[in-house]
Amino acid sequence: MSHTPPHGALLTELEPVVEENLNRHLSLAQEWHPHDYVPWSQGHDFAFLGGEDWAPEQSRLDETAKAAMFTNLLTEDNLPSYHREIATRFGRDGAWGTWVGRWTAEENRHGIALRDYLVVTRGVDPVELERARMDYMTSGYDSGDKTPLEAVAYVSFQELATRVSHRNTGKATGDPIADRLLARIAKDENLHMVFYRNIVAAAFEIAPDETMRAVTDEVIRFEMPGATMAGFRKNSVLIAKAGIYDLRLHHDEVIQPVLRAWKVFERTDLGPDGEHAREELAEFLTGLDAQAAKFVESRDRMRARMQARSDEAITPLAQV
Repeated sequence: MSHTPPHGALLTELEPVVEENLNRHLSLAQEWHPHDYVPWSQGHDFAFLGGEDWAPEQSRLDETAKAAMFTNLLTEDNLPSYHREIATRFGRDGAWGTWVGRWTAEENRHGIALRDYLVVTRGVDPVELERARMDYMTSGYDSGDKTPLEAVAYVSFQELATRVSHRNTGKATGDPIADRLLARIAKDENLHMVFYRNIVAAAFEIAPDETMRAVTDEVIRFEMPGATMAGFRKNSVLIAKAGIYDLRLHHDEVIQPVLRAWKVFERTDLGPDGEHAREELAEFLTGLDAQAAKFVESRDRMRARMQARSDEAITPLAQV
């Protein structure tokens, strides 16, 4: 029985590239085990087994690190929805199907490791975390009616965005164990990004105008898959203020590197439709860059005010 999706002409043409990049991925992917990254000796029973339930003072994470870890884990938790999204669009046959299964298995490690770390170290309230997981997974994730080409363009950026977010979250925790764990997860995300980025690069060679249109649309309407979870906007503000993931990083470290890899603004093989899409993209990026600059300036002013207030509070004590 075939599990190939209906709009599969370009997917079929890309199959040899998918197989080549699947083999490349498998040769580079390093085996790792979530349990190795969890400080089990720091754990103890909760009240249900005669121990002590969670209390805020047990967490060593500040509010920003809590928000980032919470958001990152819940985003990873929606893996069943993401699996459905890519299995529906890419199919379950051949190299595409093998990739869908392998990607899902690798991604599953991330949620396992993050949850074990947070529960063992009592980094966040596990009851709140479980209730949020139930709510978010029940509502699920739906990317809309993306074509397979739009989907693979989207995940090229999204995987890199997740890598940046995980890496910076690890640093923000102030915990070497969490930093090491999130750096390991970020390596997976980077390999996933390279896989998808290479598929889009091949699509540009086969259908440059159609691919340019898909890339432009996905950059313009980009949002992280966790955008629909409760509290996402509030947590995103905290995360942006801390420099874990903000517009500047999104523009400089996510969008631009991927576009450069595809040589989007150097291509000479675009027809009128592709040129129009590229012009739209350039105009959008100019606006995004301006927004990013404005955000950074505002954040710098806020940090300067906070530092000044802190200095004023300390100075009288120093003069005593």
